[in-house]
Amino acid sequence: MRIISGEFKNKRLFFPKNFETRPLKDSVRENIFNILEYSKSIKIKIKNSLILDLYAGTGSFGLECISRGSSKVLFVENNNEALVNLKKNISDLSLLHKTAIYPIDVLKFLKDFDLKKKIELIFLDPPYKDKNHIKIIEIIKEKQILSKDHILLLHIEKGKNNKDFTKKLNIIDNRVYGRSEILFFKLF
Repeated sequence: MRIISGEFKNKRLFFPKNFETRPLKDSVRENIFNILEYSKSIKIKIKNSLILDLYAGTGSFGLECISRGSSKVLFVENNNEALVNLKKNISDLSLLHKTAIYPIDVLKFLKDFDLKKKIELIFLDPPYKDKNHIKIIEIIKEKQILSKDHILLLHIEKGKNNKDFTKKLNIIDNRVYGRSEILFFKLF
């Protein structure tokens, strides 16, 4: 696993050897960033944006954002082994000043945390067995933490999403990669 582009291009990342977390493959991450950069339907720019990486794992998505010029990434992760690797990756890249780690449950973070600045991009990558993504998206919408030109990315198991729920989303794009599906959407 490595950084695909930007300031830290080709920098290798630490990741756990267990199967509790599933790292986002380099090829999938590269495709996501190509869509974010080149889609005419997506208005945000990574450069100078504030990113929220939920279920951050080892931080590959958020660190890719920083490599591409984002101003700050908030990482939320409560798996101990993933946290060890996330901290190693941030330290190895000397990015303490551009990151914040919240080692708590994602729902608790969203319910309790008061964000001072609006978020441009949220990456939501729950474990396949976790079914809280619907509740999480409802809390995000309710708390009004998103900027006008925002985008949310939801990484879920292909075919397991709630069709009634996805009808309520303003889906801009969706891609399937093996077992995974990535939804690109807006809330307003």
